[in-house]
Amino acid sequence: MLVMVDLDDTLCNTREAGKHTILRLIPHLLRKRKFRAMFYILTARYRDLERSRELLVLDLDKILQKLMERVYGKVKREDLDEMVELVDRTFFSNLKLFPDARPFLEGLRRMDARIVLVTDSSTYWQRKKLEYLGIRDYFDGIIISGETGHSKLDPHNFLLARSMFPAENEVYMVGDRDDTDMKGGKAVGATTILVRRGYFKGRGAKYADYIVRDLNEALEVIRREHEMRA
Repeated sequence: MLVMVDLDDTLCNTREAGKHTILRLIPHLLRKRKFRAMFYILTARYRDLERSRELLVLDLDKILQKLMERVYGKVKREDLDEMVELVDRTFFSNLKLFPDARPFLEGLRRMDARIVLVTDSSTYWQRKKLEYLGIRDYFDGIIISGETGHSKLDPHNFLLARSMFPAENEVYMVGDRDDTDMKGGKAVGATTILVRRGYFKGRGAKYADYIVRDLNEALEVIRREHEMRA
């Protein structure tokens, strides 16, 4: 059995940690008199970048640089470094595993599943999350868009995960986003399980075979499917 798993808002509270970070960033921008940047964040104009393939593979400093350049055209290196340090420190002080994440991964292990993480963002950012959360050793493979150069908007990383264990005929994809996790899972013939939480929980579900509330339910779906196939 092969189970591909997303990280952000599937295993950990990325959206919540991000909200805390934005709340901390706004007074910083106010003190720096970066009013246009503050307005850009408060009006959530950054959401038009959700489907940007480029942003899904960049490091944090490059992402902040591109956002600031959208507002100001260019940004001083010292201002950018100060923002990066603030965002990094605030984000990780608020990042936590969901309570059901470790039981979910341990449950998969007891079923002798191969577990591959398929996640977007940079090498530094995602690997730091795994170490910080203490879940690195649960995974038989880790695929990060910043390392492959492909975001989950393309099927490439899912095909790569599938190719790691070609003998496994029973394949699942568990994630919180339909247009990446579920669509990508479908591209490799996986049973797709959409976890309704995080930033994308209110979006439509076109590619999900199952829609669940949490990882406990996702584990039950996998258990039930596995028993039926056996």
